Amino acid sequence: MKKLGLLPRIAIAIVLGILIGFIAPQCLGELCATFNAIYGQFLGFMIPMIIIGFVVPAIGDIGARAGRLLVVTALLAYGFTVFAGLVSYTTGSIIFPGLIAGEAEVAVAESAGKLSPWFTVEMPPLMGVTTALVLSFLLGLGIAFSSGNALRKGMGEFRDIVSKTINTAILPLLPVYIFGIFLCMTVEGEVGMILKSFIKIIGIIFLLHVFVLVVQYCIAAPFARRNPFRMLYTMLPAYFTALGTQSSAATIPVTLRQSIRMGVREDVAGFVIPLCATIHLSGSTLKIVACALAIMIMHNQPHDLPLFIHFVMMLGITMVAAPGIPGGAIMASLGVLQSILGFDQEVIALMIALYIAMDSFGTACNVTGDGAIAAIVDRVS
Repeated sequence: MKKLGLLPRIAIAIVLGILIGFIAPQCLGELCATFNAIYGQFLGFMIPMIIIGFVVPAIGDIGARAGRLLVVTALLAYGFTVFAGLVSYTTGSIIFPGLIAGEAEVAVAESAGKLSPWFTVEMPPLMGVTTALVLSFLLGLGIAFSSGNALRKGMGEFRDIVSKTINTAILPLLPVYIFGIFLCMTVEGEVGMILKSFIKIIGIIFLLHVFVLVVQYCIAAPFARRNPFRMLYTMLPAYFTALGTQSSAATIPVTLRQSIRMGVREDVAGFVIPLCATIHLSGSTLKIVACALAIMIMHNQPHDLPLFIHFVMMLGITMVAAPGIPGGAIMASLGVLQSILGFDQEVIALMIALYIAMDSFGTACNVTGDGAIAAIVDRVS
């Protein structure tokens, strides 16, 4: 199992959870619920640590390279990311209710049918998500504009600790957590509705990725004075490489080469592409917003536009410099999913499973859009 990637392990966990859930005795369901409760507590404890550990060094590093190109690139990346999130919300709010119609009643099953853990271990986080974000900006900006290196080095080491915790504790146990969630949902009778709805929604998300990329290159085309579809065709090798690597960082060499072939000057591409690999997350934001909206519709929760504008704008910030691992963006976004949308541990586990199942498509959208940003920055500079 260790030789398999995270996505195959999660796929196996989902299938086994569903199959075993149909024949599982009550005690097995309660055992899984107990593990999920403890793991969920630990995950909640780690959320502020993830925010501080990755946002502080990212802001410190970006601020240290302050300049005109940085400001233009950061604004474009953030603007494209927010645009993708709002497109996802607008499309989903129109289409998803029709796809999920008649199934929401199943999602709000009576609490009497829920499995209860035998016990749990309370692990309250050291601070709230908003406090962690404010502290991250304060420390990050302080590092960026101070001459000392002690805090910069310390936060870099703290980032390594958080990353090591994710890689050695959170991700290895994640398939077990997902297995328990789907087993419990099967026992409680909810899994059929979840799968039926999301098979439809995944297709909508893929089409939205294509639409967002076309819009980005139509915006970039007047700056580059080129055909947008020819530009997009030139970037396809980066798209397909990202499908395989599931990592924006690992795709940087291909993205850089294709951007230069598209006509971007080499020095500009060499600055913009590596930077956008950490700050431009249109595809990831689009997926997270679509999945979150679908879950809220299923559970008859309010999902008005102001709420999602707040959510999308915070999402674009918290995912900056998400860890360079498959599913890193969803890990970095757990805080805003809890604090803004009010998701509980069970829903967050479902979000993680859905996101990682489509991780490669979001990454491909991210890196392909980097070429459009590079073309605009090249012209502006």
